[in-house]
Amino acid sequence: MSFELHRTVLTGDTPGTATDLYWYTAGPADAETRVHLQAALHADEQPGTMALHHLLPKLREADAAGQLKAQFTIFPSVNPLGLANYSLRHHIGRYDVETGVNYNRRWPDLYPHVAQAIVGKLTDDPRANIATIRAAVIAWIDGQQSGTAIQRLRLAVLKSAVAADIVLDLHCDDDSLKHIFTSPELMPGLQDLADWMGVAATLTAEDSGGGSFDEVLPTLYRKARLAHPEHPIPTGAETATLEYRGQADSFDTLGKEDAAGLFGFFASRGLIAADPGSKPAAAPAPTPFEATEVLRADAPGLLAYRVELGDQVSKGQPIADLIAMDGPDAFIARRPILSGTDGFVLSRVMGKYVTRGGAIAKIVGKDVLPTRAGGYLLED
Repeated sequence: MSFELHRTVLTGDTPGTATDLYWYTAGPADAETRVHLQAALHADEQPGTMALHHLLPKLREADAAGQLKAQFTIFPSVNPLGLANYSLRHHIGRYDVETGVNYNRRWPDLYPHVAQAIVGKLTDDPRANIATIRAAVIAWIDGQQSGTAIQRLRLAVLKSAVAADIVLDLHCDDDSLKHIFTSPELMPGLQDLADWMGVAATLTAEDSGGGSFDEVLPTLYRKARLAHPEHPIPTGAETATLEYRGQADSFDTLGKEDAAGLFGFFASRGLIAADPGSKPAAAPAPTPFEATEVLRADAPGLLAYRVELGDQVSKGQPIADLIAMDGPDAFIARRPILSGTDGFVLSRVMGKYVTRGGAIAKIVGKDVLPTRAGGYLLED
């Protein structure tokens, strides 16, 4: 049996403090394929942790039966530092309270750190080139000086991810249908993941603008490939952010369903020698993230939604009314907020009091929006 719990102690940045990071490994250490799973990088997003809570016993049973054909590394709650970010009974798990940085932003651009290290070492063997690039990144990580606790956590997580062939980062939205973020070159290769997850949308972008975790490895291999066109350099990892509905959706019934989907995906890939279950219905084909409108409030007020998740809407259709909270008609006047595109409602905000500029919904369309093309695509 290879199923094992590990603990890494992250020494704190203030006297007498430390934080424990717990993680599991399962499957043969010499397996040809390695899988990295993590949840709750945004520490206030728990549906992914619930899914892994239900997946872990399945992996333990499969390991005991000798069915694991890949090595799995699982971080059920990958950001214990964020779990401690409480203030006035409110969990601020999305941002580092010391720096204000979003935990899923500003992950490093790895290629500049390894560009010189791989010169002269690439060959005509794609697998060997991937191994060379991975070894260079791991050497760079090992050579980093000890920094803050969050920096050490990031390096530890990256070291696991860069060695993996499949890297899945489990998140959730505010109030949302299931969806995936991934890089366009990884589709349609990850369509089977979208199918097993049962998503409403797969949104693709080479660079969403924020240095998100799921973009680190595709960006590394893409830049290496562009810099060395004479050598075959495939994308060395299938990476994706899996958005498991909304923040309030941490329930056993949903967690079991999501764990079954993950198990079915891995089994269908031959990474677990077990029955994957019934083949799922085909999920929608991917669309560019630039075709998704992030609808924002142009004034502060109280939202009254006119649409539900999944509703089809047309450009110019009212999505919600904004109730005024100041001015001559305060708490009486209301005016509509209009969709800027044709599509369907993927997500809404749970908190109905909004400030000027606050994102209130995502509407997934098919056509790239001029206001989104080439811009910063994230809500932050």
